[in-house]
Amino acid sequence: MLTFFLYYAFSHLKTDAIHVEDTKNPDKNYKIILLVVFGLTGLVVGGKLVVDHAVNIALEIGMSEKLVGLLIVAPGTSLPELATSIVAMIKKNNDIAVGNIIGSNIFNVLFILPISAFIKPLTYNADFNSDMIFLAIGTIILFMSMYTGKKKQIDRWEAFVLLGCYIGYMVWMLL
Repeated sequence: MLTFFLYYAFSHLKTDAIHVEDTKNPDKNYKIILLVVFGLTGLVVGGKLVVDHAVNIALEIGMSEKLVGLLIVAPGTSLPELATSIVAMIKKNNDIAVGNIIGSNIFNVLFILPISAFIKPLTYNADFNSDMIFLAIGTIILFMSMYTGKKKQIDRWEAFVLLGCYIGYMVWMLL
């Protein structure tokens, strides 16, 4: 399925010209490479620290592993995508912001999960069925938001609804 998705994505790429800054200056290239390496290292180390310490604290106060995974690890590992998307939106690169989030989720479901199960088979707990239903409802709301309105964009009120659903889900999980 990942291969099909990648084929679909590449076959629908826009042929618009992309403005690329001059990178023929070797000093500028080294600076760019250094910044990318430093940024990626910071994201990985920072994300690991946040998630590890949050998990330790949560388990110390008696939260279940499911709650730790859904409420701490999942948002914690999404912080790099959030940071990247915010920077992309500030720089008026909305396509990068949306592509980053949706692409990350597709890649996780169609690549990371199967590779993990290939290395060590994963058992599915039926307790996650309600979470899967909530995920399906959220996905439907997202797609409805993307294809409504004149500009084919997720408006602020739609973002508010999605955020409200997520907060409601978090409260429901905690109760």
